[in-house]
Amino acid sequence: ISIRVVSTLTLILSWSHVLLQTTAFAPPSLGLGAIFLKPAGMNTRPSLGDDETLTECTDFFCDAFWADKLVGKKQLGDRLRKSLFDSQQLEFRRRYGIKVGKDRRSELLVCRNNRKQIMGVCGIQVESIPNGGMMDEGNLVDAAPLMSNVAVGRPFRRRGIAEAMVQQAEDMALKQWGYDEVYLYVEEGNRAAIKLYRKLGYRDVWKDPYARTIVPLPSGGLKNTGTTILCMKKRIRGGLLSRMFGG
Repeated sequence: ISIRVVSTLTLILSWSHVLLQTTAFAPPSLGLGAIFLKPAGMNTRPSLGDDETLTECTDFFCDAFWADKLVGKKQLGDRLRKSLFDSQQLEFRRRYGIKVGKDRRSELLVCRNNRKQIMGVCGIQVESIPNGGMMDEGNLVDAAPLMSNVAVGRPFRRRGIAEAMVQQAEDMALKQWGYDEVYLYVEEGNRAAIKLYRKLGYRDVWKDPYARTIVPLPSGGLKNTGTTILCMKKRIRGGLLSRMFGG
C-alpha cells in the first residue's frame, strides 16, 4: 500500500520516499488583464541554491501557501508558523540548495517586483514520475522535470505571475536540460490551479484518490486528511501550438 502525502512536511510511504508538492494562487487571469496588470519591473530568476534566498523564499511560502490551507483563519499562529518554517526551510535546502558535485537539475525560481519583493516562487526538479498513480518499481517512467512549490503571494494574484513562472520553468526544462515534457501534481480540489494549468496546455495523466495531505488548524496543530491528487503533463517541444495546447 502506498500512502501519498501532498506536503513538504511528510513523505510518501512506499518502496521509496518521494515528496509531492501543490500550488497556491487565486483563479487565473489570462489574456489582456494578465498583461496590463503585471507588476512593474517583474522578473523571474533562479535562486541558484543561495541559502539566504531560500530562507527568504521559505518565509514567503509560509504566508503564500501554508496560510491559504489554514481552516478558518488568514494568518498562522507564531508557534505553528515556526514549525512550518523550520520544516519548509529544510525541504527547500534539500531540494534546491547547492549540491557540490551532484546533479543540479533542480531549481527554485523566484519572481520579484521592482521593489525586490518576492511575488511568487516555482520549483522544478528532475525526478522519476509514477505511471498510473502507483509507486512501485514497475510503474515508473524515465526521469522527467516535475514542477512543484508554485505559490503567488495574496497581494499579487491574478496579475500573470503564475503564468510567467510556469513559462520560465518550462524554458529551463527544454532549453537547459533538454526535456520534451513537464509534469506536475495538484490536488483535485484546487480548481483554480487546475484551470490555469489546463489553459497553459497541461493534460490529465492519472489520479490518486488515496493521497493524504497536511492541513494547518486554527488551534496550532496539523491535521492529516485524505485528498485526491492529479498528475498533469505538457509537451513543451514542438512549436507554439504544442506549448499552448500540450499536443
